[in-house]
Amino acid sequence: MILHDKQSVTSKEILSLITAILLTASLVLPSNVSGKEKAISQESITMLTNLSDALAEVADAARPAVVNISTTSMVTVEDNPMGDMFNDPFFRHFFGDQFGQPGQKKKHKSSALGSGVIVSDNGYILTNSHVVKDAEEIKVILYDKREFKGSIIGTDPRTDLAVIKIDAKGLPTLNIGDSGKLKTGDIVLAIGNPFGLDQTITMGIVSAVGRSNIGLADFEDFIQTDAAINPGNSGGALVNSRGELVGINTAIFSTSGGYMGIGFAIPSDMAKSVMDSIIKQGKVIRGYMGVSVQNLTPELAKSLGILGTAGALIAGVEGGGPAEKAGLKRGDVVISLAGKPVGNATTLRNMATAMAPGMVVDVQIIRDSKEQTLSVTLGEYKEKTVVKKTEYHNVLEGVTVQDLTFGIRDNLNLPETLRGVVVRGVSADSPAQGLLQANDVIQEVDRKPTPSVHEFDQIVSKIGKGSTVLLLIYRDGGSVYLTMKQ
Repeated sequence: MILHDKQSVTSKEILSLITAILLTASLVLPSNVSGKEKAISQESITMLTNLSDALAEVADAARPAVVNISTTSMVTVEDNPMGDMFNDPFFRHFFGDQFGQPGQKKKHKSSALGSGVIVSDNGYILTNSHVVKDAEEIKVILYDKREFKGSIIGTDPRTDLAVIKIDAKGLPTLNIGDSGKLKTGDIVLAIGNPFGLDQTITMGIVSAVGRSNIGLADFEDFIQTDAAINPGNSGGALVNSRGELVGINTAIFSTSGGYMGIGFAIPSDMAKSVMDSIIKQGKVIRGYMGVSVQNLTPELAKSLGILGTAGALIAGVEGGGPAEKAGLKRGDVVISLAGKPVGNATTLRNMATAMAPGMVVDVQIIRDSKEQTLSVTLGEYKEKTVVKKTEYHNVLEGVTVQDLTFGIRDNLNLPETLRGVVVRGVSADSPAQGLLQANDVIQEVDRKPTPSVHEFDQIVSKIGKGSTVLLLIYRDGGSVYLTMKQ
């Protein structure tokens, strides 16, 4: 029956229509709804039971090596005699400080939770750098509920990895698998301690590999998975169907703070390289080519006479660096390093930094539409000295900066002509909090160029407390002026 707009329908007619629909539906109900059970084939039962048993077996083998990590740190907060509401940035934006000046700064303990993976039976544990950052106390709780005090062996914020240690022996461990063999669609398990709950295991698949430009770390090569990863899972294990560690769970993509089907894990190949360097050398030692690279676009490839967009285009070569000594030039396209194909700029960067300084590697390039191979002796990737935030007592107090090195320029895809110092962090109690952010490049302070940390230090150290400062910064592909007042 079709009801037209102009037709007058009585309640009796509507009731008759509903009754007719229900009667029709009852005639086509499945047999099991009408009381008859529909049989499930033994083949289906056996297949699902085997899958369930297999997953349970992998989980039981892997979970004893995953630990709970809780940290305690001291944080500084601003105390306002008028209450917390008057410290709210939204409130102060509209009403200013007319309801009272901020009070004294107070310190209090802050706790955080995360996870970790035991990688040696004598107590070495792999986790995320952000899990143990600024921690004054670390407590590690094993699967069997034993508790230990943890100590930091080393951290690597560039990859968001850290190694801690507990005083114990004979611990269960996870074998480290080959993350390079992971394929999209492979089944994986994520193991950790979300929201402070006891150990939790979720299942999913590898949604993608080689994810970069996420903004979580300087060196990115993430495994993307739909296995549920939630707050507290950071530092936990991503395990393959063989029960091997193939990733360290790191972050989720979320607009709500909860699971939305997109999680990221650091591949075990990268984690093992960083871990071995920290344990053996006390720090992460990386290889260095001395080139600034970018991805190939179809337009660039066409203009360079190259088929396809695979490879990394050299945009700059450091004077006197390993690449220049080997004969590499701007405009060369690197298509393989040490015999392994280079898919894009991120691939080349990660491959080079994972190698040891002093290694001689073959670099296959395309130059003037012709392929050739050059040998490069890798140097050591070195960080420049940063300015300590405690040196200033003005509006830039608490701002940590670093020289704009070739490596940083490469990682952040910054223009070769850009000069300045890069912001590495802004403390919570800094007057610049909310105005400056990590990876901003400060080009000028009060119209004076700051091409290095040394010049930046000389200029900023002369700024008085309460002075207004004019900054020229580079952010999100462009330069902007900012005025800051304490």
